[in-house]
Amino acid sequence: MTKKVKTIVLTGNGTNCEMEMAHACRLAGSAVVDIVHISELLYGEKRLGDYHFLNLPGGFLDGDDLGSAKAGANRIVHANIRKKKEKLYKQLINFIKDGKLILGVCNGFQLMVKLGLLPAFEGDYATPTVTLTFNESGRFEARWVYLKVNGDSPCVFTKGLEGLYLPVRHGEGKIVTKSPAILKRLHTNNQIVVQYSDETYERTVMDYPDNPNGSVAAVAGICDETGRIFGLMPHPEAYLHYTNHPRWTREDLPEDGAGLSVFRNAVDFIKKAF
Repeated sequence: MTKKVKTIVLTGNGTNCEMEMAHACRLAGSAVVDIVHISELLYGEKRLGDYHFLNLPGGFLDGDDLGSAKAGANRIVHANIRKKKEKLYKQLINFIKDGKLILGVCNGFQLMVKLGLLPAFEGDYATPTVTLTFNESGRFEARWVYLKVNGDSPCVFTKGLEGLYLPVRHGEGKIVTKSPAILKRLHTNNQIVVQYSDETYERTVMDYPDNPNGSVAAVAGICDETGRIFGLMPHPEAYLHYTNHPRWTREDLPEDGAGLSVFRNAVDFIKKAF
């Protein structure tokens, strides 16, 4: 068992939520939290293998000019680490094989599906079968949403949670599967972790604006088959304290925001596993 959880929050090329994500990890109990620019990995100044928990924050990676996170995915897959015969992508795959955790939020989630890290059926972390495309509203959506948590999911990050209330901030958040068979497999494997719902956290919704992007089956986030890799469009790092809540002056709320539980579950898992 480790008492010193080490977390890396990757930034650069347009991401803008790294400070909030790092703060969430510190509040959750991670002893070391480093915000690392991707260039530091490419220059060999930092290594993914030195950490337990990789966070891929939201933002506007490469300005989303070439599609949500597609350029970022190509960079990771093809980039060589300076002066070494090793690709950054190999470090990422080794990180996964070592049983460590990855959380991707919004643009970070987009990056994961473009890389093929999710849903990664049968451990295939290289073949994209799900993508994220433009919201059905045709515009950027910034609002708070209710999320039903799948209690049967293997997801490490949502253990013990029944529902979440979190903000979304995205223009390309509509989840689409390559085929109906892929969606069926996600359901069968319980890899659909969170779905847009009503305020009771019981009924999933397809109607706008409760489902802000028109995602198939109201899917808001998925995990791999191990439950150690999780991506979602809503922002848990944006609700860490009751004052982050849009109605904090009008409602009696617990001090800790609901999003903090996601990070605490991750840190607690690492403490027991390493």
